[in-house]
Amino acid sequence: MVWLVVALLLFIFQIITILFHEFRYPSKTVAWLVILFVFPIIGFVMYYFLAKEYTHRKIVRRRGLRYIPDPYHESRRYAASSEPDESAMPGLWREPRLYALLNNIPSASFTKQNEVRVLTNAQMAYPAILEALEGAKEYIHFEFYTIRHDRIGTQFQQMLIRKALEGVKVRCIFDGVGSYKLETRFMNELRQAGVEVYIFLPPLIAFFDKRMNYRNHRKIVVVDGIKGYVGGLNVGDEYLGGNPNLGFWRDTHLELIGDSVYSLQYTFIQDWQFVSGERLADPSLFPEHDNTGCKRVQMISSGPDAHWDAILEMYFGAITTAKKRIFITTPYFIPDPSISMGLKTAAISGVDVRVIYPAKPDSKLVNYASLSYFEELMQAGVRFYSYQKGFVHSKVLIMDDILASVGTANMDMRSFFSNFELNAVLYDKETIQRLESDFLQDLKDSKELKLDVFQKRPRLQKGLEVAARLLSPLF
Repeated sequence: MVWLVVALLLFIFQIITILFHEFRYPSKTVAWLVILFVFPIIGFVMYYFLAKEYTHRKIVRRRGLRYIPDPYHESRRYAASSEPDESAMPGLWREPRLYALLNNIPSASFTKQNEVRVLTNAQMAYPAILEALEGAKEYIHFEFYTIRHDRIGTQFQQMLIRKALEGVKVRCIFDGVGSYKLETRFMNELRQAGVEVYIFLPPLIAFFDKRMNYRNHRKIVVVDGIKGYVGGLNVGDEYLGGNPNLGFWRDTHLELIGDSVYSLQYTFIQDWQFVSGERLADPSLFPEHDNTGCKRVQMISSGPDAHWDAILEMYFGAITTAKKRIFITTPYFIPDPSISMGLKTAAISGVDVRVIYPAKPDSKLVNYASLSYFEELMQAGVRFYSYQKGFVHSKVLIMDDILASVGTANMDMRSFFSNFELNAVLYDKETIQRLESDFLQDLKDSKELKLDVFQKRPRLQKGLEVAARLLSPLF
């Protein structure tokens, strides 16, 4: 009898601990309590190692929330910043509240002299990146969530090795979980050629340091401080359609030239100091350029080390400001309550809200969680389209003719709160129209989900959706 009392007290202690630490996030609290009730001891062990608030960690308190570069870097970066003007950003000029929100996001300046090229799919992006790497003279910064040791991964590896042997300074960051399958031999070959390679939070270290849940999901390439790349693509044959289960891979990446690359560089430098302990302070990292492009770009980074959930704030601001349309493409749709309410309110008020998601998911559990949000949004007028051509992995939001966002963040709570992410917000009409053209083509390759049909889905599926949704704040 005594052991039952002890077990009950221990169980109550576990519940109180979760409630005490997670009371600010009710959805996460419910998810962890479900796990705890199903797996009483194991669930609490999982919580202890996986759910620790990132900013509570000693290493973050010791280093500060964010690395602040020296004044030279700051002066170069902010010299490229611009105030909005009616001719350059006419739509944003007419939305002062949205502008105020975007302008007040920390370390996310508007930049003015940029050229932007939309790279639709890996078939366009990989050759462009490899060509830029080929032309590198001083240094290459290469950061990805996932890199595979396959045909295209080896092609990138050999390019980096060759450039390092030519005397180019090459720095690489790979995420410990996203690239967990990457062989040590692959990295050793890079290191032997002089490439500096670091793993962002290796799984075993991250587990025991209670940061397993926080991943670097960014995809950054910077060449000589002048040209940069960011978007949804990682490095692997599957992004070229090499995964037979998913087939054709639909993605969106950006090529940036000009002032916005300073912001890409700034983010890489922060990540580099975290993984290596080295503070990069060479003035050549922020070189002057002669680019005369006039496109406005704002780079917004977010992560569990920041006080702001910056990308979530940007999405919410755009959704609640929209008057005509909100077009979203995302592989995972697990919105937090504010985004869900914003989309419902927009649709009810007459905004054309459309969401493209994959008909062929790469995760059944996440797919069930995503589907659990559809019915209530469809009842409000949000339209969902399942992409039929293959797997859609683009992370794109288009709001009226005012802005478009392309980057690494999915429309899910993991990207909003747990991952280190980076999005480019674009304000020029030409680029927005180019992304709209891709979206409309994707609509042609998709099938609209009708509410009356969706409501007739099997009870088993509805049950799986409920179970997955309870856990969705942790995905």
